[in-house]
Amino acid sequence: MNTVTKARYDGLADWYDDRFVVGAEPHQPGLLELLGQGSGPCLDIGCGTGRNFETIRASGREVIGTDFSADQLRLARGRTSGPLFVSDAAALPIADESFDTAMIMWIHTDVEDFDLVLREATRILRPGGVLVVYGVHPAFNGPHVIYNEDDSRTIHPTYRQGGWHEDSPAWGEDGIRRRVGMHHVPLAEYLNAFLATGLTLERFIEPERFGVPHALAVRATKPA
Repeated sequence: MNTVTKARYDGLADWYDDRFVVGAEPHQPGLLELLGQGSGPCLDIGCGTGRNFETIRASGREVIGTDFSADQLRLARGRTSGPLFVSDAAALPIADESFDTAMIMWIHTDVEDFDLVLREATRILRPGGVLVVYGVHPAFNGPHVIYNEDDSRTIHPTYRQGGWHEDSPAWGEDGIRRRVGMHHVPLAEYLNAFLATGLTLERFIEPERFGVPHALAVRATKPA
């Protein structure tokens, strides 16, 4: 899921799957609506252990998944008969204009260069193709955020400190960020990365699962 020599999620797949996938809501809020109905293969970039495969199939599409962690794909293979392969999201071994649909799910905080990942996803889309990006909200989730018991959040001035963070006082002792760190992308940089691709931005949603938005999702299309 990133460009380091060893995938950060290798060795964590079983823990991750038990905590975030098994028994979790299969259709993450708004994801199916953003995808819309379609056909043909959908490339799930950073597919992890396959949490999104059911949603892809529900949209009428076929699953093709890629992740930098072979350990994650080990479990993903139990959730699809479709092709899965290990790949850096910033250097996909896929020809230009090969897919009508692609997804980037929950990985902008795990990769070194989100701009490159978006450019790669744009490159492999055919004209008119759909890209859905779903991840933690850059403004309300990160090393600058303290989660409070009443579902409010305290935002610290460190919001503007983008880049890789190995530690934060906001992270719990047994959370994913304590284990793998986090690459923070401030909101303006996040949105400008989309504008640089030339994609047509069609819709943004802040899924209503928490009082303060936890996630930000985007649907975009490649101009014909």
